[in-house]
Amino acid sequence: MSIVKGPDTAPDRDLRFISLVDQYQEPLLRMCILYLRDKSLAEDAVQETFLKVYRTLDNFRGECSEKTWIMKIAMHVCYDINRSGWFRHTNRHLTPEMLADQAMAEQPDERDEELAAAVMNLPRRLREVILLYYYQGMKVNDIADALNISHSSVSGRLVRGRERLKNMLEGREFDE
Repeated sequence: MSIVKGPDTAPDRDLRFISLVDQYQEPLLRMCILYLRDKSLAEDAVQETFLKVYRTLDNFRGECSEKTWIMKIAMHVCYDINRSGWFRHTNRHLTPEMLADQAMAEQPDERDEELAAAVMNLPRRLREVILLYYYQGMKVNDIADALNISHSSVSGRLVRGRERLKNMLEGREFDE
């Protein structure tokens, strides 16, 4: 008697994973660089994120978008790195060249540098919603899902973050 096997879904799963990596690798890297302020740590965080995505790909229930799900995993990876004792003793000065943003000019504008520095000086709670909203283009509802907070909390943090950025950049001839 022969053993009956179900359909082989491994190739489909691998193709789906490769598609996710192709689609989200650069946005994740930019977000992790901004959050961790270190390119090599950000690359490690992206790699760890995709390892976790691969391991749990079959468990994705589709209750949120794939982008929200992957960003949520990446944020948790960044939190874990931030909590490590080693991380507190590293030099994490962010430079615009580290952003790996294809849309950014080769010679970064002085205003871009000021804005990046101001965003990175925001408190974590405000910084993460600003990064997800403006740098990742996520919607308020998706950010709320990714951070496990309410829609109104995201909206409030965006308002407070914008206000803080405005105060930080006021008088520097910076247009919003």
